[in-house]
Amino acid sequence: MITMLKKIGPGLIFAGAAIGVSHLVQSTRAGAGFGFGLLWALLLVNLFKYPFFQFGPRYAMATGESLVDGYQRMGKWVLIAYFILTFATMFTIQTAVTIVTASLANNLIGEISPLTIGGLTVSSIQLWTLLILAICSTILIIGKYKVLDVLMKIIIITLTISTIVAVITSFSENQNPISMLQIFPEENSWVFLIAFMGWMPAPLDISIWHSLWALEKSKNKKEFKTKSSLFDFNIGYITTIFLGIGFLSLGALVMYNSGETLSTNASEFSAQLISMYTNSLGEWSYVVIGAAAFTTMFSTTLTTLDGSPRVMERTTTLLFKTKKKKSYLFWLFTLFFGSMLIFFFLSAELGSLVKFATVLSFLTAPFYAIINYRLMSSKRIPKEWQPSQFLHLLCWLGIIFLIGFSLWYLTIL
Repeated sequence: MITMLKKIGPGLIFAGAAIGVSHLVQSTRAGAGFGFGLLWALLLVNLFKYPFFQFGPRYAMATGESLVDGYQRMGKWVLIAYFILTFATMFTIQTAVTIVTASLANNLIGEISPLTIGGLTVSSIQLWTLLILAICSTILIIGKYKVLDVLMKIIIITLTISTIVAVITSFSENQNPISMLQIFPEENSWVFLIAFMGWMPAPLDISIWHSLWALEKSKNKKEFKTKSSLFDFNIGYITTIFLGIGFLSLGALVMYNSGETLSTNASEFSAQLISMYTNSLGEWSYVVIGAAAFTTMFSTTLTTLDGSPRVMERTTTLLFKTKKKKSYLFWLFTLFFGSMLIFFFLSAELGSLVKFATVLSFLTAPFYAIINYRLMSSKRIPKEWQPSQFLHLLCWLGIIFLIGFSLWYLTIL
């Protein structure tokens, strides 16, 4: 078991990045609102996105370079487009996931006494946000990839165990009949369906982060090659599907037909989520549900804080033909302070900014799917690592699926 854990790494870091808002918030909402009726959507979108996420580590190990380098080979305009899209979304996404994490910490661990600095009052949530970003930054600066690799294994194992315990308990405590009838939501819920599938299991640009994590793993462990990287990825991807079903099940078993409406406010949602479980399952579940919820969001906060600076470091190096030793730290601190500025001074606009970022991530999914597919189908890829006929078919179906839902989204706006 220990030997196998040493061999894997980027796949679980990918899982940590993916298992966040899409699982804790969206999957729980899907279960709370539709029972098990949207299980088909969860499974279908994971199937169609699978090859495009897999191409991240596959390309990196087959060529020895990241997807960012591959984008440059396709044309500088692709790299510029990627730079603009990443810069436009990374601050608001980081702020959003950190606030949810901070709200959970505020409810589970306790409030921090507000501070007044120069006439400005800093709330408990703001202090928790600052503290969590500081902790994550310290982990990444001191430990770098090696500590991230080890820590994510601990976090994902903790998250998986606590989620399994919570789901089993919910099944045993459930008194109502369980229906597995699959449904298509009514018109007023179409936007939720698109948002649910758009971020399940994660935005497609995380495939680029994964390619860089895979290269880092290969530096530290020489036997980490293409075949082992695909095994590693599959472990992580299966974990995201398994936990997605787990959170959907928790929402269906504990909240479906309860009459409760889940808040869209991060702090209120966090408190509501924990209280609904403890009211239904008992006070003992506070620790289990709390551990599952907090580790979910902490893992996302940590991995997004590493992923964005890592890709921006490589992107700017290629765009400006320069390599600065502290480029990663520059982007890490830029993301840190940019996220805090948005939270402190643009909090009233945060909802609109997050909506913009999530919609942009959803609408650009076909772009990432197509360019990842083109890269993996190029002559640069050794023949044995090019997509199989089945993967080619799945890619075409996935691209049609993503374009179709993007066009559908634009028609119902």
